[in-house]
Amino acid sequence: MLRIGMLTSGGDCQALNAAMRGVVKGVCSKRNDVEIYGFQDGYKGLIYSNFQMLTSRDFSGILTRGGTILGTSRQPFKLMRVPDENGLDKVEAMKHTYHKLNLDCLVILGGNGTHKTANLLREEGLNVITLPKTIDNDLWGTDMTFGFQSAVDIATDTIDRIHTTATSHSRVFIVEVMGHKVGWVTLHAGIAGGADIILLPEIPYDIKVVVDAIKKRAAEGKHFTIIAVAEGAISKDDAKLSKKELKAKKAKENYPSVAYEIAERIQKKMDQEVRITVPGHTQRGGSPCPYDRVLATRLGAAAAEHILEGDFGYMMAIKSGEITKVPLAEVAGKLKCVDPEAGIIQEARMTGISFGDR
Repeated sequence: MLRIGMLTSGGDCQALNAAMRGVVKGVCSKRNDVEIYGFQDGYKGLIYSNFQMLTSRDFSGILTRGGTILGTSRQPFKLMRVPDENGLDKVEAMKHTYHKLNLDCLVILGGNGTHKTANLLREEGLNVITLPKTIDNDLWGTDMTFGFQSAVDIATDTIDRIHTTATSHSRVFIVEVMGHKVGWVTLHAGIAGGADIILLPEIPYDIKVVVDAIKKRAAEGKHFTIIAVAEGAISKDDAKLSKKELKAKKAKENYPSVAYEIAERIQKKMDQEVRITVPGHTQRGGSPCPYDRVLATRLGAAAAEHILEGDFGYMMAIKSGEITKVPLAEVAGKLKCVDPEAGIIQEARMTGISFGDR
């Protein structure tokens, strides 16, 4: 009997179900003696032994479904070694559940924090294999994460729709895109949607440069400007502050988000109307796009192959169009950021896009 535990952890995104389906279909195509234990709400289900027995039939008809049939939750890695309110050792509890159910392996779908915990469980002796999930595309070791392209499509559609009202009213529109630490979604959606200014966490901006870019467009007879802003975009002045100083500054200013801060600073320097659009969690919702369905299915099938071979301790990844494996020890704790000198940035600049830095 092959016993597989499966969980989805962290924020949800499109194609989680597609990836799990790929794993189950791949394994069940080769073996009939398979038991699947689906842990509810991520690591929480593994900690408190909250699971349901699933069969291959439970994974039929979910290729196009968004979210996750197992539910998910955020369990911060930094708190994994901290006992819960009842004094329960979470790591030992997860190991206990694994051994109690006599699992052969755990399949874990998640992003950066999820992979830190997955690697911890590997270090504790459990058989683990992971799949790279996150709309942010910030997991080290893979060219692409599933969920990313779907989020880009939604953010791009938002920018596309803003174009019509921006041109009608000659306004500056700020579209705030998800991405606290990295700007991959904002960068791709900004280019695809024809944004005039793109502000990323990796490239601190100067508000004077942003305003000058708006004024330059106006001087050229272009009476509207669309700015794509990542949630984590930061000014050059703020980038010089320590984490403690920046936290205090933000608490004092109390802006709802970075888009509102930028909008206020633009309006102080010019009289053009500024409007804000925040698509928010719509970027993580709905049906996965075809690209993500294909990627998630391929990654899931590759994971199935490694499970059948008893080859664990890896994250499935895509590099140069081919599915490969990356040791979890190399993935955990590493962030894949946008390189300010990358070709895509230089090419965007060539088309006239401003990144607010020069």
